[in-house]
Amino acid sequence: MLYAIDSDQKIIKIPHRREFDRWRKRLSDLEYKNIVDELNNRIEGTEIQTSSWMPGSNWSGTIFEPIYEKACEFSEIESALFFGLIVWVVFMDRPEWWSFGRYEKNGIPINGITYFQITPKR
Repeated sequence: MLYAIDSDQKIIKIPHRREFDRWRKRLSDLEYKNIVDELNNRIEGTEIQTSSWMPGSNWSGTIFEPIYEKACEFSEIESALFFGLIVWVVFMDRPEWWSFGRYEKNGIPINGITYFQITPKR
C-alpha cells in the first residue's frame, strides 16, 4: 500500500496513466511480470528503497532491458520515467504500508523517489 503522508491519503492512481499504458502495451505480460517480480524480490525485507538506485545504471542483459529496448524504444528519459512508474505501481500493490518523498544525499538531490515503510495510524 502506498500512502501520502502530506495529504493523509492512500494512493490508488497511477500518475501519467496514459504514458504508462502506452509503454506497458509494448511489453509482453511475461516481461512485465518478470520486472514486477524482480522489484518485489529487491524490496522484500527492506524498509527503504530509492527507485533510481534499484535497477543500476546498465540494464543490458538484465530483466529491465525490455523497458529500454521495447517499451521506450531506446529512449533513456522515457525508460527512466516508465521504470519509476512501474516501481510506483509495485509499491501501491504491496501489503505493507509505504510512503515516499524526494530527498537529497550530501546536499545533492536524488533523481528518484525514495520509498520507506511506515506504521499505519490506528
